[in-house]
Amino acid sequence: MTDLLSATDEMAAVEAMHASGCTDGLPVIVPTAERVERMILASGQAGDLALGTMGPGHGTATIEKVAVAAVMAGCLPDYMPVVIAAAKAVIDPVFDLTEMQATTHCTAPLIIVNGPIRHSCAIASGYGALGPGHRANASIGRALRLCMINIGKAQPGSSDMALLGHPGKFTYCLAEDEEHSPFPPLHVALGFAAEQSVVTVIGAEAPHSVLYAGDGNDPDAYKALLEMLAIAIANPATNNAILTSGTAVVVLNPEHAALFSKAGLNREDIAQEIHRYSVLSQTQLQRFAGGFSRPDETERYAFTGPEQVLVMMAGGSGLYSMVMPTWCAGTHRNSPSSVVVEDNFFCELPG
Repeated sequence: MTDLLSATDEMAAVEAMHASGCTDGLPVIVPTAERVERMILASGQAGDLALGTMGPGHGTATIEKVAVAAVMAGCLPDYMPVVIAAAKAVIDPVFDLTEMQATTHCTAPLIIVNGPIRHSCAIASGYGALGPGHRANASIGRALRLCMINIGKAQPGSSDMALLGHPGKFTYCLAEDEEHSPFPPLHVALGFAAEQSVVTVIGAEAPHSVLYAGDGNDPDAYKALLEMLAIAIANPATNNAILTSGTAVVVLNPEHAALFSKAGLNREDIAQEIHRYSVLSQTQLQRFAGGFSRPDETERYAFTGPEQVLVMMAGGSGLYSMVMPTWCAGTHRNSPSSVVVEDNFFCELPG
């Protein structure tokens, strides 16, 4: 059972939570016993069920504690299965949560949602999906962060050592636009069934914008776009280029995805070509790698293979796609973690 606090009213309770350091700095919904119980009921699981521990504080994440975070973040009960899946994803050892929470790098868990749950929870995948105005995206990502703060005990400057951080550390969540993508869904490419709902989480920097407006009549226009994406995701200032071996994310807008599809490229082809272009020459290594240089190294690829480039489609159509370089450290080298959303337990709540 989680500890209970008391206050004279809601405002006093919010101020008490700010004072205790259990918020993300923004106002929260007070997690009263009734609100938390409603969220637990929506999960279809026992409140004391333990999902695992969250570093660096190694607190035990129970369904009840995750429900507290979901209430505080402003989630609807419908979102609870997605929040639980995201919590499981970062708890999985492959995610290296303890190390990621403690790194000085500006990395945050990017949540990518696939499958039918996108619709039942109204998780945005189009215009402004990573921006304001989308309750599900904002509150689901925020709930995971509050779990990391209150269960994982990540506090800026003491256990969360990011030198500056980035706004994705408040919330960082979007869905893939499967209906309009020319490619199979990302979760299918990762080995899941199309009818499954899946959450994939990866520790990522803030999105880097990639501007490209090619000649639509040039059959080779897609080649320049591939190079632009590689330049953005593995330029000499990124961990991807210098530390290597980490997975990174490419979010294509519909226009850029269509350009590749028209050229006959599938998701695997795009990843392969971006991997091929993501290389530093010996001259660049000598100039930029500094203390990270390796003996007799003539060139350095940012990725060990195309499987380390996650390609998805989201956003509005136009000039800009996005890439998310990553941390590339930890025992598992900043690997993505995917978990099936267990929403078969979900039931309608009485009004």
